[in-house]
Amino acid sequence: MRAVVILIVVAFHSALPYLASQPPHPFAFDASPYRWIAFPIIDSERWFGLDLFCAWQDVSLMSLMFLLAGLFTPRGLIRKGAAAYLADRWWRIGLPFVLAVVLLSPVAYYASYLTTATDPSPAAFWQHWRALPMWPSGPQWFLWQLLLLSALAAALHELVPSWPRAASFIVAKCDDRPLLLFAGLTSLSALAYVPLAMIFTPWEWTFFGPLSFQLSRPLHYLLYFSAGLAIGSYGSDRSVFRIDGPLAHHWPTWVAAAFACFAVWGGLTALTMPDWNASPPAYRIAAAFAFPPACATGVIAFVASSLALLRRRSAVADSLSTNAYGIYLTHYPFVLWLQYALLDTRLNAAAKAAFVLIVALALSWAASGFLAAGARLLGHRHSGFPGKGAISDQPR
Repeated sequence: MRAVVILIVVAFHSALPYLASQPPHPFAFDASPYRWIAFPIIDSERWFGLDLFCAWQDVSLMSLMFLLAGLFTPRGLIRKGAAAYLADRWWRIGLPFVLAVVLLSPVAYYASYLTTATDPSPAAFWQHWRALPMWPSGPQWFLWQLLLLSALAAALHELVPSWPRAASFIVAKCDDRPLLLFAGLTSLSALAYVPLAMIFTPWEWTFFGPLSFQLSRPLHYLLYFSAGLAIGSYGSDRSVFRIDGPLAHHWPTWVAAAFACFAVWGGLTALTMPDWNASPPAYRIAAAFAFPPACATGVIAFVASSLALLRRRSAVADSLSTNAYGIYLTHYPFVLWLQYALLDTRLNAAAKAAFVLIVALALSWAASGFLAAGARLLGHRHSGFPGKGAISDQPR
């Protein structure tokens, strides 16, 4: 599943310049609300099919990543204890976040700056970059939030040692009733997401230096991380996520449900576009309430289809899975510079997105292997270096 998820992540970022919903011209680098942070490159080639793909991933992909991160957390806490686990989280997540934000983010966003720059020199870019009211982190925003949630899980493990018993009781109720899991995720997500979406809109982000988050979703992501935490504590091999359970057996039904719920969310959300605040309140409420079931079915459908279909191992998938974290950290500069290089080519939108995906994936895959080899070499030379914090290891 890690292999498939990282493939989707790179594909998502590769497709963003070619969305039919984007404006005709790039976003100005110095103008608030700095939309170029989310859409760094705007190309003249467009295809609506990529809008549908990216919208679906926006609905469920990050929730799935938080759930998977929570799923593997109890194992690390039990094996290492809270203090050692947090130290490991720093080496695996905290330090890579700092290095990626400081070193890779400016390199990546320099490509975005060039699309509207009057002075393309690196010195001018650095001056404009330093004048920004934030330090854009790109896709690395996930890492600092994951580090924070890991710290909360460690505190729970230390202060409330009886929590796995309560979590197991709840998860056991869903063993053979995936509909109960869907109902729980949907109802709790509605409580966590809808009020914030109505107050801040579903799209608004805020920034504190390199720390950014989507104002409508922090509690929603906490819910999915907590759900993964509870299932991992109970044991995924005997939970609703077991490979021979009803979730895996009925995966086509969940995929169909995900398509249906996404279509409902998309239709209702379209009624609030292009200006959420100017749309009728009834449309906004309906669109906000459509998000939790669309997200829940999307996440469950991915897990169900993975349990049913991804049972065979392959050398390529194993390598992609092993390098998934390194690819996540390093792919963004490759993606943006490839998109910038393709701006004046005559390829259509689908061809450009596919080219960026293939080349950026290959380059970041190679970069991940190079960094992993360097980390292993450094670990051999300095025995005190925590080898398990290598950048190639997966956050789990």
